[in-house]
Amino acid sequence: MKVLIAEDDAHIREGLVEILEAEGYHVVMAADGRAALDAWRRASPDFVLLDIMMPGLNGYDVCREIRRADTDIPIIFISAKSEEIDRVLGLELGADDFIQKPFGVKEVIARIRAVTRRCMRDAVRAGHEGPFMLLDLEVLPAELRARRGDQVFDLSLRDVRILKLLFERRGQVVDRETFFRECWGYDHLPNSRTLDQHVSKLRKRVEVDPREPVLIRTVHGVGYRFDEL
Repeated sequence: MKVLIAEDDAHIREGLVEILEAEGYHVVMAADGRAALDAWRRASPDFVLLDIMMPGLNGYDVCREIRRADTDIPIIFISAKSEEIDRVLGLELGADDFIQKPFGVKEVIARIRAVTRRCMRDAVRAGHEGPFMLLDLEVLPAELRARRGDQVFDLSLRDVRILKLLFERRGQVVDRETFFRECWGYDHLPNSRTLDQHVSKLRKRVEVDPREPVLIRTVHGVGYRFDEL
């Protein structure tokens, strides 16, 4: 899933990129309003994070231009402005949500996941991204969640990709290169520990006993595998 981040403050922009890439999104960046419109036309993102106060065209102007062509793409405004009139104007222009500066990582993730669920529900209605089972774990891509009985686990977009890849190739060993290509979108260096660290965190949430995993089994020297019992 592709996200356009339009933010003129380089520190904030890079922080948002780090958060979203860790969640599993492909990020396109712009440092001003005109660049944001160019990036939107060129990259066709799935949703937009849009700073209000930018040089050239401000966020409101960019939102107007996007909404003339696309009434459905989710837009989240990022702003240090807290006056109610600004929030009302943004909503009238078609914004789906606001993130107010300064913001915390958990808040950004929560709002981004809410928008992603909306996009995923559209995919489900189109016949894609339906639920699937890994033994007793039901994975719900459209909700970015998994469920085991009464327990519900929040998932990132990348978590869903990893679990879906294991499900689609159940009984087969999925090598590290395939995980990085399908779930990260790029090749990795041979000594990368990124996948192992991510799997370790994911196991702590979805395995009954992370020390004895049955959903994400390690195949030493190769990758991981899911076996239907």
